[in-house]
Amino acid sequence: MNTQQVADRLVDLCRRGEGLTAINELYDDNVVSKEMPGMPNEVSSGIKSVFAKSEEWVNNIQEMHSGNVSDPQIAGNHFSCIMDFDITFKDRGRQQMQEVCVYEVNNGKIVNEQFFYNM
Repeated sequence: MNTQQVADRLVDLCRRGEGLTAINELYDDNVVSKEMPGMPNEVSSGIKSVFAKSEEWVNNIQEMHSGNVSDPQIAGNHFSCIMDFDITFKDRGRQQMQEVCVYEVNNGKIVNEQFFYNM
C-alpha cells in the first residue's frame, strides 16, 4: 500500500473504533510511538509495546460520548490527521481531548507515529 492507502485505511478503522485492528494490520513490527514529553508510555518501541499501550488506553474507557477523526493530509511518506474525543475514563473521569497525529509510512507500513496535544 502507498501512503494514501495506509492513511485512508487507518482513518477508516479509527472511525469505526477499530484502532487495535489498525495496529495489527498497518504497523511495522519495529514501529516507534511517541506521546507528549512526560506522559506515560512517552516512547514505545515495537508493535507489541505499541499494541499494549493502546489496549491499556481502550480498556480504561468507561464511556465514549463522541469522537471524530479528520480526513488525512498526505505529504510524501507522512500523513497527519486530527482526532478529537469526549470520553469518560475509569481512572480520571470525563475529558475532552484533541490531538494532531503524525505518521510515517515505509514499505506500506506505519513505522513512526507521534501525538501532539495539550496536557
